Parts: sequence; structure tokens; C-alpha cells
Amino acid sequence: MGATKAEHFTAKQNKIAAMIKALGHPARIAIIEYLMKVNVCICGDIVNELPLSQATVSQHLKELKSAGLIKGNIEGNAICYCIDEKAINTLSEYLQAISQRITTTKNCC
Repeated sequence: MGATKAEHFTAKQNKIAAMIKALGHPARIAIIEYLMKVNVCICGDIVNELPLSQATVSQHLKELKSAGLIKGNIEGNAICYCIDEKAINTLSEYLQAISQRITTTKNCC
């Protein structure tokens, strides 16, 4: 990972960072929201929902899959995508721990 020196951080820290980075684009948030709505879909369905080209949607799907936030299964000549519940639970637990810490400590600023 170059200048970030990922090897100096835990595997969990690197995984959380990758997931949050992947969610840092509104198109990827829209893809996640669409997958939540339909539960499972083919890439072409996502292209029809977003104002983006097939190639751009495919790139966003690749980033989400690389970060572990979605899974893809090949069905014929298409790929069917769905949300990876385990990854979302990991991210949720991390954010909940931050939220709990904030509510149990005094504001430092």
C-alpha cells in the first residue's frame, strides 16, 4: 500500500479502512442501497438504476467486492451480486464501538 505502510497496522485495521474507503463514493453507496432493496441482482440491473456506464458500474462493483462488502456469483454469462453480511456486521460492530465510546466518555474538545 505504499506510503500508508499497511504492514504496520493490524489486519482488522486494514480491513476496516478498505471497507470505509470503498464506501467513500456516492455511486457505491447507491449500489449498496440497491442491493439492500432487491437482495440480489445481475450487474445489468444495477446499470439500469444508475446514471453511469456499464464500465463505470463494473469498476465500482469491483471496488466493493475487493473490499469484501459484496459477493458475486457467476450465473450463466452474468454475475449475480449480493451484500456480504459478515463484512457489514464487522463494519457495524466497529462503528458501534466508536459510538458507545463517545456516549460513555466526556467530550474532549
